[in-house]
Amino acid sequence: MWMQGKTVVITGASSGMGKGIAQRLIVDYGCNVIGIARSEQKMKKFVEELGFYAGKFSYRLFDVSVRENWENFAAELKENGTKIDVLINNAGILPKFKRFDRYTIEDIENVMNINFYSAVYGSKILFDQLMESDTPAIINVDSSAALMALAGTSAYSASKSALKSLTEAMREEYRGKMYIACVCPGFTKTDIFRNQGETSGKGEKAMNMISTDCDKMVDMIVRGIAHHKALQVHGKDAFFMDVFSRLLPVNGPRLFSNVMRMAKLDLFDDVFKD
Repeated sequence: MWMQGKTVVITGASSGMGKGIAQRLIVDYGCNVIGIARSEQKMKKFVEELGFYAGKFSYRLFDVSVRENWENFAAELKENGTKIDVLINNAGILPKFKRFDRYTIEDIENVMNINFYSAVYGSKILFDQLMESDTPAIINVDSSAALMALAGTSAYSASKSALKSLTEAMREEYRGKMYIACVCPGFTKTDIFRNQGETSGKGEKAMNMISTDCDKMVDMIVRGIAHHKALQVHGKDAFFMDVFSRLLPVNGPRLFSNVMRMAKLDLFDDVFKD
């Protein structure tokens, strides 16, 4: 019950797993949550949904990929005397499945900034304030893509692999001083596929078949955090990616790529079609 009543900062809190984790921490653990996102409309809707618990939630609207925004946020916390205990770096985007040559430099920079540098900025800039807590913690919500890079995910997998390496190094550097964890969920039924554009019913059905229900994923993640797990791998697809990456580091990704190719989904047209 170490999380009981803690003050938690969580990015990407307006929807999907971020919203679900925030709600669970508030309702089940009495946490005070500061959510960070860009959509005020979604944040206001979340406040309404919290009802009785709305007083436990506040939000800030800013782009987490901009360092100055984190510096301003940290300054605000100090000025208000707000003490924080936990940072959950959850914000992330999944760009359209494409071959590497079909990404622009801007595409790659964008995904690296949001998926990796936002966590770097948040962790670095809030680090001293977190260390003032009796139970400081940084939880980075990563991806199964950090376990195995699939064809069509070069930019995304690179950003998530970087985040995993950062987390692992920090975990050893601050062992016994701060709880630092890496969460690697597989495909989850959220709006993360919004950047994939129009897909056929066949494509949506296929992704739903391998995706884990969002509420179930949130439950597993929060339970893992409560038990101080250093590494969490959730979802059947994530489990198999983890196993195959260890047993078949070269042929494992090739096997998954062949499955993607044989599926003949328009979702992967920019990966396999010339």
